[in-house]
Amino acid sequence: MMHEGERLQKVLARVGLGSRRVCEDLIADGRVTVDGVVAVLGRRIDVDTTLVEVDGAVVGIKPDLVHYLLNKPAGVISTAEDTHDRPTVVELMPEEPRVFPVGRLDADTEGLLIITHDGELTHRLTHPSFGIEKEYLTQVEGEPSRAALRELREGVELDDGPSAKARVTAVDPSLLRITIHEGRNRQVRRMCEAIGHPVIRLVRTRIGPIVDRRLKPGEWRVLNRDEVRSLEVAVGSGNSGGALERDR
Repeated sequence: MMHEGERLQKVLARVGLGSRRVCEDLIADGRVTVDGVVAVLGRRIDVDTTLVEVDGAVVGIKPDLVHYLLNKPAGVISTAEDTHDRPTVVELMPEEPRVFPVGRLDADTEGLLIITHDGELTHRLTHPSFGIEKEYLTQVEGEPSRAALRELREGVELDDGPSAKARVTAVDPSLLRITIHEGRNRQVRRMCEAIGHPVIRLVRTRIGPIVDRRLKPGEWRVLNRDEVRSLEVAVGSGNSGGALERDR
């Protein structure tokens, strides 16, 4: 491998980690691993098969990788295909390359959804061990009491076990901002039902560090290199907060 493929520092520079010299310094400082082994200057890699990490965060190095951010509207299914001919999120995206949603939002839930064909990043964003945060703006029936909000924060009993602790803020009496790091099916809806305040409307407003308040329902855009890198760092370091907002 020392004599095949592209030079590692060139690949790292191309994906936005800094100049060639900066990337050489990263390698020299022992901060870069290739397939789990600390890299050395002069290392060459196959961008299609090699796993590269910087400071423990996986770096997407394939030249054809794309990462989209979609504001999913209600009534659209978070799958690539649907047997009932309902509209899907993939139908809202460009036909090529073929991409897939990272996780799911149920049909009635709106908001931010990452769509890509970056398999390694998808795995880390969806695997529970990495604990990526998701933030939701939640309109509920009635006005939850302080005790009910405390119950949400401390975890509520669900049919598949208690939920983990959540961050909950009352924006208005019937409007809650709920942040969770689990990814169970319809979790926020079930949590609110458990305290006696079913959800009327649910909108995901943040995925880890990614926020975009200007993206309209049904619109999508390409995540820039800084945003992709922030996701890689979030799932690599275990720090799932630190919103990076795109103000267009």
